[in-house]
Amino acid sequence: MSNIAKVLSKRQDRGEGLGTNEKAIPFNKQDYQTLKQECLAKKTLFCDPTFPAESASLGYNELGPQSSQTRGVQWKRPKELCSNPQFIVDGATRTDICQGALGDCWLLAAIASLTLEKEFLERVVPHGQSFKENYAGIFHFQLWQCGEWVDVVIDDRLPTRNGRLLFVQSAEGSEFWSALLEKAYAKVNGSYEALTGGLANEGFEDFTGGIAESYDLSKDSSHLFKLMQKALTLRSLMGCAISVSPISLLLAYFHIIYFSKVHSHGRLVQLVRLRNPWGQVEWTGPWSDNSKEWNSVQPEEKAKLVHSAEDGEFWMAYSDFIQNFSWLEICNQTPDALSSDTVSRWKFSQFEGDWRVGSTAGGCLNNPVSFCSNPQYVIKMEEEDDDPYDGKDGCTILVGLMQKDFRKVNRFGQNPNAIGFTIYKVTGYIQSVILRDVLLRQRPIAGCKGFTSMREVSERFKLPTGEYVIIPSTFEPNRNGSFVLRVFTEKEAVARFVQSVFSIFQFKKGKLLEIGILCLQCSVVFYTGTDVKTDGFSMETCRLIISLLDKDGSGKLGLMEFQILWIKIQKYLEAFKKHDTDNSGTMSSYEMRDAMKEAGFQLNNEVLQVIISRYANQQCTVDFDSFVGCLIHLEMLFQMFKRFDKKDTGKIELDILGYSFLRSLGHFSQYLGHFYQYH
Repeated sequence: MSNIAKVLSKRQDRGEGLGTNEKAIPFNKQDYQTLKQECLAKKTLFCDPTFPAESASLGYNELGPQSSQTRGVQWKRPKELCSNPQFIVDGATRTDICQGALGDCWLLAAIASLTLEKEFLERVVPHGQSFKENYAGIFHFQLWQCGEWVDVVIDDRLPTRNGRLLFVQSAEGSEFWSALLEKAYAKVNGSYEALTGGLANEGFEDFTGGIAESYDLSKDSSHLFKLMQKALTLRSLMGCAISVSPISLLLAYFHIIYFSKVHSHGRLVQLVRLRNPWGQVEWTGPWSDNSKEWNSVQPEEKAKLVHSAEDGEFWMAYSDFIQNFSWLEICNQTPDALSSDTVSRWKFSQFEGDWRVGSTAGGCLNNPVSFCSNPQYVIKMEEEDDDPYDGKDGCTILVGLMQKDFRKVNRFGQNPNAIGFTIYKVTGYIQSVILRDVLLRQRPIAGCKGFTSMREVSERFKLPTGEYVIIPSTFEPNRNGSFVLRVFTEKEAVARFVQSVFSIFQFKKGKLLEIGILCLQCSVVFYTGTDVKTDGFSMETCRLIISLLDKDGSGKLGLMEFQILWIKIQKYLEAFKKHDTDNSGTMSSYEMRDAMKEAGFQLNNEVLQVIISRYANQQCTVDFDSFVGCLIHLEMLFQMFKRFDKKDTGKIELDILGYSFLRSLGHFSQYLGHFYQYH
């Protein structure tokens, strides 16, 4: 399937709700209900051919076939391990998650925190699964993977040694939902070994579909308290870690659940409430349970906050929080993840794209010749934030760039790409297409702090209202890869993909190639966005465009010729959108006159009637493709008229050959003499 077909197919899928919370996509095209019914009908237990109970599913290096760590491993079903296995007993709890012989404590911390968020847990772990009723050795979980929700089917054969689970297990040994969830996560990432090392935020994202950000608490934290309070109103998941760096060994991880302020000795003290996802171990310093600091708080204020129990929850002063923890992690939720109408919501846009050698893999700004060939995304923000957490006016924008198949590439001896993004302010005529010579004369207004080989790089910015272009790239040019770009804003924003003029042209042996009719057909699909209905230029429109702009007679458009076309299309698009008064994505015949005048053509009624009969459908509407085709056709006719009108009299005389040529341009060319003004 071509790139164009994939994009169109993805748009259609999204329109049908596929890949959302409600309609997860079957991973590996395995439908849970179908497979389960087949097993029940045959009275067999499911064996997953796509993630078999073999050494390859364990790993490729330290857990590879020849590794000492995998000797004696046997795959067993829960019914072979205990007499009465349970899927979930009295709800999922943190005691169901005990780490095994796998360095995935980051994942287990995320799962443990998930048990404290019932709404999120129930989305990941579907109801109605058990080892009793209609048991067929098959289970399923729903995970967010690189922009879409997938339903992951697994069999219940688990790796064991000496009759005990090798990896995650419950404390009492008879509850298996956590071990099966770990297996589903290993499946989507290629193997168990692929789960070694990571951030809890990565797990949060894959369990919620949110976008994560991380803060180094040793640096400026003056606005973090209010930022965290605001995050709580947006139902963000928040955690804090004690570690040397965000990618080093996780020494401790806590869940942030509440914030407050209390009056103590005449001053206001900021407090943070934390929860240990593993339970019991708590802070014992100032403002902990039963500490003397609470004696200075008024009884009515104290009664609202004090709760003393060995439950893993505790208060601590914000100043102590900053000093004792290394990293703050926030996982911001997409609007569809929240069911309550009382919760504030981010505004959200998501795009999928590719870097391809020879066309869109331009590398970072260190490569000025190719940089602008990278995919480009424009976002327009017209409304400032309410109650900014940092006290500064502007628009908060959270940008996350994620590379796909991050954990799978190690299996094949490949290194992930170093990825990042750059943000420019859009000015003047580059609002339609980001031209290389224009863009590189500007300095970026923002961007990621550095390129990273992690799965995702994300940054929060405060920008003035306006229009901006986000350019995601790899650090090095000519690196293939696929990515998901997500943009969160506090207020409504319009975001769209803009195909760079430079990037739809390809190089061959260092020479820039021209594009022909087929490439031209596809370009409008990427350009116009989702609010204009089009499947791309028709073949007829493409032929007209090339006839109008092809100056060297090659039958193709070069870069400069295409730039002229792109600017024309932007002018036509603005006129189309301005006069599409009902925002239908199409133009009614009544809206056509003003739209054509806006584009530079003033017509009389007779000609307009001919145009409508030629370009409108049975519902008397004109799509963007037909609108452009009409205007290109008109421009050709005017050019031909001026060519024949050598004395500039407004009249021409034609012999039979000239008349036949004009007729070949369209059956309404007989009305050429009725066009009385052209701008």
